Amino acid sequence: MFRKLKTWFPFHRLSEEEYRRQRERLLDRAPVPVFWLFGKTGSGKTSIVKYLTGVERAEIGSGYRPQTQYSEQYDFPSAESPLARFLDTRGLGETRYDPREDIERFSASTHVVIVTVRAMDHALTEVVEPLRAIRKAAPDRPVLLALTCLHQAYPGQQHPLLDPFDSCVLSDPLPPDLQRSIVAQQERFAGLVDHVVPLDLTQPEDGFDQPDFGGARLKDTLLAMLPAAYRQTLLTLLDAMASLRDLNDRRALPLVIGHSILAATAAAVPLPWLDIPVVAAIQSHLMYRLASVYGQQWNVRALLEMAGPIGGRLLARQAVRSTLKFIPFVGAAANAALAYGYTYGLGKACGWYFGQVRQGNAPSAQELERVWRDQLTQAAQMWKEHQG
Repeated sequence: MFRKLKTWFPFHRLSEEEYRRQRERLLDRAPVPVFWLFGKTGSGKTSIVKYLTGVERAEIGSGYRPQTQYSEQYDFPSAESPLARFLDTRGLGETRYDPREDIERFSASTHVVIVTVRAMDHALTEVVEPLRAIRKAAPDRPVLLALTCLHQAYPGQQHPLLDPFDSCVLSDPLPPDLQRSIVAQQERFAGLVDHVVPLDLTQPEDGFDQPDFGGARLKDTLLAMLPAAYRQTLLTLLDAMASLRDLNDRRALPLVIGHSILAATAAAVPLPWLDIPVVAAIQSHLMYRLASVYGQQWNVRALLEMAGPIGGRLLARQAVRSTLKFIPFVGAAANAALAYGYTYGLGKACGWYFGQVRQGNAPSAQELERVWRDQLTQAAQMWKEHQG
């Protein structure tokens, strides 16, 4: 792949092996939120991942990779440029679970533990006991209790029109059995969790008017629990994905944001000029990933020929801006913003280009540059909003 790109980015000198090494280094520093999903099979863990990412269940299932004897890891949208990482402890309630291996492996890297429990399930010894050890290992790490499958308390009925959980006190519209069960769960997990979020995430074919009942409350709570930098990553993703409807665009945007964050992480390192090949390699890799999403691998060469002059000008400007790194903090922040914006603009322009080609159009270099610059402006606004 990289041999084909020498004429595009004049500063690009990384081999594929070196790129992979640099990428792993950046991933250790990138603000990727890590969620530890902890609950029985069927308690709603996959539904939560699907709701937060917009990815279908089958894709999530096939994307998990074993990490320990008991747990697996899912990186969204990919292990190469993740925006969020989910650790899933399997088999609770089915086998004797010893949390020591997972605590040793995950405790230092996890930002939030999400405990999933069906609201009406009270056979929870296999969940509560190992959770005590997990909580003791990192008492300052926030833990969220997601009480799921609320509809099991009122079968055949719709969810309340007015969400009764928006207030701090349980209100009258709750069925008595559900209200008693939630109180019992709160007492059972007292001291082990920091927040309790009742929710019911169902499939459209299940027939509920509100298939994402309580989902917004889950998002808001998770955003409040994350450290600031990691919160901004998740917030950027959630905001950007909210208005997308096209399937290809929904698959492409997380890749664009993920690579943009990696580029910003590379550019923030206070080593003038050395980040430029890394950022160029990240952008190159993004173009090929997007071509695959839009089914346009064969057309990458034409895009590179058109994008070459634009990429050269933008990277030359980035090289000049790189000297700002001699000014502590301000220089690094400016360089990170620049790398984020250029990479985001490039990704969105590539997506537009591939979409046009699929429709039988032949975009010009001038049109491509116009879209790139428009998206660069949008990226600058996003960066400003989400960096506080």
